[in-house]
Amino acid sequence: MALKKIGAQTRKMENPPSILSYYSIVGPKEGEGPLKDYFDLILEDDLWGQESWEKAESKIQEECVRYAIDKGGLSSENIDYLIAGDLINQITPSSYSARQLSIPYYGIFGACSTMTQSLSLGAMLIDGGFADYIACAVSSHFSTAERQFRFPLEYGNQRKMSAQWTVTGAGTTILSSTGNGPYVKYITTGKIIDPGITDSANMGSAMAPSAIDTLVNHFQDTGLDPSYYDLILSGDLGYVGKDILMDLMKKKGYDLSKNYTDCGVEIFDKFEQDTHAGGSGCACSAVVYNGYVFKEMAKGKYNRVLLMSTGALHSTMSTQQGESIPGIAHAVSIENTKE
Repeated sequence: MALKKIGAQTRKMENPPSILSYYSIVGPKEGEGPLKDYFDLILEDDLWGQESWEKAESKIQEECVRYAIDKGGLSSENIDYLIAGDLINQITPSSYSARQLSIPYYGIFGACSTMTQSLSLGAMLIDGGFADYIACAVSSHFSTAERQFRFPLEYGNQRKMSAQWTVTGAGTTILSSTGNGPYVKYITTGKIIDPGITDSANMGSAMAPSAIDTLVNHFQDTGLDPSYYDLILSGDLGYVGKDILMDLMKKKGYDLSKNYTDCGVEIFDKFEQDTHAGGSGCACSAVVYNGYVFKEMAKGKYNRVLLMSTGALHSTMSTQQGESIPGIAHAVSIENTKE
């Protein structure tokens, strides 16, 4: 019997895992944005001395994991599992990073939803008694994602106003079976929702319906109201998807106007940095969570936060074949108190 199952899609942690440490690395453009003072390391060069963008992304993720482990007063030998993912074919940056880290590894793919997917799986493993320390990590890189999913960088194509800018960076959260918080209290696993969008430059519209479905199920499963949270934060909807979500949630009876925003909206200044519809990519939510949210929770600005990363589960091949873009969203409730 699934004793920790609440409602249709939510699980409540019996022994909520604690967030022991966290770390964020971003590229130069992200380091010029509104959240620049929160990131742990801002790169001066997004190649970081590597021969390719893909090798650079792998290094960014690897070093982010190492720094987070060290920040938690641990060594890699203490980590029971590394759960990591990215956007690139066969999640090679994560796998090549794991090759260097030599930690038992689960490579996962949830597109831009991968950070909360990793946190969800890590929390369940710890709550289930299977691990004491888990590193949850993701990365993305503008130059690797852009040329895989859209156009070669040399092409210099005109970007649509609905297009988002893939964040260069990585975020790592170390979960622990013991600690002083903040704690993972609930996880709500999303379902695939496909609104029929076929334009890969309009991912906010493609992902918003899945985010709405996950939010509604979270509130229905837990019996909580949006006002319960100090902050509700989606991952990668950007300006287009955020507006859709707020409008449709209001029609469903949920007012998010006082405590909701999106990482893709917050990470860039779209006017000064010319990022059109905002940020996206696995690292978009990851660096905002690990760079901004957890630090503000430590200061007491936020005590209850609902994190929800969203992903567009398409590929270059599916788009070329005229397929629509399935969306997914996973939510994780983080609170400063255990009870």
